[in-house]
Order: sequence, then structure tokens, then C-alpha cells
Amino acid sequence: MLEFVQSAGPVMIWLVVAGFVFCECAFIIGLFLPGDSLLLTAGLAMATTGHSSYSVWGLALAAFLAAIAGNSVGYAIGYKMGDHVLAKKDGRYLNAHNLHRVKELMDRHGFFSVLIARWIPWVRTLCPLVAGAAGMNKRSFTVASVLGSLIWAPFLLLVGYYGSSALEDYKWILEWALKGMIVFLVAGTILGIVGYRREMARPDVTVDLDD
Repeated sequence: MLEFVQSAGPVMIWLVVAGFVFCECAFIIGLFLPGDSLLLTAGLAMATTGHSSYSVWGLALAAFLAAIAGNSVGYAIGYKMGDHVLAKKDGRYLNAHNLHRVKELMDRHGFFSVLIARWIPWVRTLCPLVAGAAGMNKRSFTVASVLGSLIWAPFLLLVGYYGSSALEDYKWILEWALKGMIVFLVAGTILGIVGYRREMARPDVTVDLDD
């Protein structure tokens, strides 16, 4: 397992991590992707396979920028939709109830709701969409997006990387932990894609966020 991760190389890890983070923040498929697990796994993989701290800090920067870019795309999509957002009838995540919950969160906490959303998986994806649709001030959203991305993606990556040092004397534990996290990540991604396809197959409904 370690040999496979090493052979993938840092560039491949960077592309996978940045791609996942961007998609989770920008598109509806992000509702079904295991973003938090991916970041922790990537940090652990970088530590276990001997990558330098410079490399993992570079990856943290890439994930940070991908999160900001993803949020910007999600905001733009929502802005184009306006107050009437398409959801799915009886959808698991993309439903009228969840969209209104995110809207209520934003109405109640405004700027800070974007920060809070970083740590709630499905809200993390819907928040930029709803912010754009609700016409949240773009400058405020961007500032909150940058701060929220900073305390989310790099933090989890670095926790995975530096946290593994506590088990440095027990390489076999690290190897098995990495194997387990990769299996969980792959299984979660496959199930997420299946769940996304099922969600998208449901009939569309138009949700008025002002109701």
C-alpha cells in the first residue's frame, strides 16, 4: 500500500486533493464526497511516505486555493439562479428543507455562517450556492470564504501530517491506519458517486428561498 502511494508521487496527490476540494466546494457532487477524510488521509500519506514538510505545506496551500476557487464557482452558479434554486424532490441532501436551513443559517449569522459552513460537510457545498442565490455581498462572501478555507483545508492536512509523528515509532500502526483510511476514502467516494447519480435522477423542484 505504501509503495502504491509513493509511486503515485506528490504531483498526483496534489491533483487528487485539489480536485476533490474544488468539486466539493463548487458543485452539487460535493455533497457526496468525503472531503474531510481525504484531507486527513493526504496528510497522513505525505508523512508516512517520507515527504518533507515543505511538500505538505505546499499541498496545504494548493488545497486552500482550491477551496477558495470552488466557493467562488459555487457562488457564481447560485447568483445566476437567483432566488429560485433548483432542488430535487425527496432528495437526500439537495432538497427544499436543507436549502432553507442554510438560508436561515445565513440570515441569522451572515458573514460568520460562511465560516461555520466549512466544518459541516453538506452545508459546505450548499452555502456558496445559497449565498449567491440570496445575493450576499460578494466582497463579504469572498473574505469569509478565504478565512473559512484557511481554517479548514490546511488545518486538516497538517493535522494528518504532524499528528502522525506521534506514532512515528510504530510504523506498522501508521501503515495500517493509512490502509484503512484509503479503503474508507475509496469506498466513500464510490458510494458518493452512486448517491449523486440517484439524487440527480430525482425530479427537479424549484425552491423559492424567500418563502
